[in-house]
Amino acid sequence: MTVHPLGQAGFRRLFPALSRAVWLDTPGSPPGATPVTEALRTALDNWSTGEFSWLDWDRAPASCREQVAAFLGVSAASVAIMGSVAEAAATVAASLPPGRVVVPADEFRSNLYPWQALDPGRHQVVLVPARDGTVRTEDLIAEVDDRTVLLAISEVLTSTGVRADLPALRAATASHGARLFVDASQSQGVLRIDFDELCPDFVAVHGYKWMLCPRGAAWLVVRDDRVTELSALAPSWHSDPEHGYFGGVLRPQPGAARCDTSASWLPWIGADAVLDVHRALPSDEVERHCLRLAASFTQEARELGYRPVAHGEASHIVVLRHTGRRRVAEAFADAGVRANVLPDRLRVGFHFFNTDEDVATAITALRSAAT
Repeated sequence: MTVHPLGQAGFRRLFPALSRAVWLDTPGSPPGATPVTEALRTALDNWSTGEFSWLDWDRAPASCREQVAAFLGVSAASVAIMGSVAEAAATVAASLPPGRVVVPADEFRSNLYPWQALDPGRHQVVLVPARDGTVRTEDLIAEVDDRTVLLAISEVLTSTGVRADLPALRAATASHGARLFVDASQSQGVLRIDFDELCPDFVAVHGYKWMLCPRGAAWLVVRDDRVTELSALAPSWHSDPEHGYFGGVLRPQPGAARCDTSASWLPWIGADAVLDVHRALPSDEVERHCLRLAASFTQEARELGYRPVAHGEASHIVVLRHTGRRRVAEAFADAGVRANVLPDRLRVGFHFFNTDEDVATAITALRSAAT
């Protein structure tokens, strides 16, 4: 597939909702990108008229595997098709040898509950508490020892906006022969993982956040030497490398596809339409742009008296404390800004489609709420 370069202005034009709103709620869900909505609309129309081919639909996940691999710079054989991060984590959890599993106590539940569900007779789950609003890297590292079989972490946690120190955690786990599981759902699409340099054992991504896919399209990237450890949670007719439906003996797919789920069609049709968009974006520029906007917003919000909820490495997601939920919510609504206003905090996130004007509009709303 030929991928044509796409700049910031061209990317922004893919989102009709941006003509009506300043969208800072991508940590929750982005607005629909035109390639996705058009692909889904076409699929629904063809379904309605009976002019569809389910065999064509069923090829979408395999196409996405290739596109995800190309985007991440890994081999297609290392990518497993999943329906959620929880499913990816549960797949890894089912393969673990006995030992300790280290995970932040305040982790996102899809990257927490699958580990807590492990057999306590075989696994000790160590929950590392937060200090000053976030789990410290040094506290996680202190819990990793020769008994540890896995450390699980989100690269960016949306309750704080803090970016994990993955290189330090990789060094700690590698020194003890432990596995590193990363939930990159809130970072991939903006921040990049250098898989060759980091060498994570497992990276899970649910594409409905910053990758702009419909919910239900997720993937698990497995390091080559970990592939044979894993097996499918729910083997299905997709599990056999030779296409067939009835009878037979289970033979796992080659590579990480051995863990594939029986994928829902529509989410992957939408994902297939947008993954090549990411490949057309200048990845370094995307990261710099989004981090710059987040830093600018944070600095101007500080000058108004707002403070981040936690200390740590900043990301493209900013979470600020406030004491007036109703005032902030009304000010943002009046300004046409979509963000997540919680009782004690405000969460915003900056994608490549956001602009300096978006920052200015959000800051004006914060200033109005503070008066």
